[in-house]
Amino acid sequence: MYQPPQFREDRLDIQHELIRCHPLGLLVTAGPNGLMANPVPFLVDPGLSEKGTLRAHLSRANEQWRELAEVDECLVVFQGPQNYVTPSWYATKQETGKVVPTWNYATVHAWGRPLVRDDAVWLRRQIEELTNSREHARSQPWAVGDAPDAFVAAQIRGIVGVEIPIARIEGKWKVSQNRPEADRRGVWQGYLGEGAAGEAMAELVRQRGGLGES
Repeated sequence: MYQPPQFREDRLDIQHELIRCHPLGLLVTAGPNGLMANPVPFLVDPGLSEKGTLRAHLSRANEQWRELAEVDECLVVFQGPQNYVTPSWYATKQETGKVVPTWNYATVHAWGRPLVRDDAVWLRRQIEELTNSREHARSQPWAVGDAPDAFVAAQIRGIVGVEIPIARIEGKWKVSQNRPEADRRGVWQGYLGEGAAGEAMAELVRQRGGLGES
């Protein structure tokens, strides 16, 4: 990934937190038939390997799991908040006019050698933990155990697990850090003006741009 130093994020806990908040990763493999990519929800377990281990499951009908069993490396891309930046938000536009549009975003890329897990016990734990990660905050959380055991067992027979010990991981937070303070403030206030659609990016620009609340 292209990594200008001011956008680089190497802190593992911050990278893992983005994965937890935005767990739908793009799983990319390069097999005999070329590149293949599928969006897949992941869990990250920080205790299973030095940089953490990604866990997921795929439909058995999805041919990508067969490629995962054969390749030495795969890539998973996690996309965090992202949003367009209009030059109209920059103070520099009024001063010189020498501005262009851009895009702000936060992303994490993780590489590793995938391990296919075709085991009912592993898969049951995987779907329970993935479900709990999204349901726990609900007033009436749904649990895998709420469904009939025979039904769950049949669903498990239709999926295959994948475990990816992370060998390399990169984070990139491109949130206007390269702009002068007045421009950063303009971008922050611009996102706030877009309401809910801009809130997440506004907060990243504020945090990474060293801006106060005023």
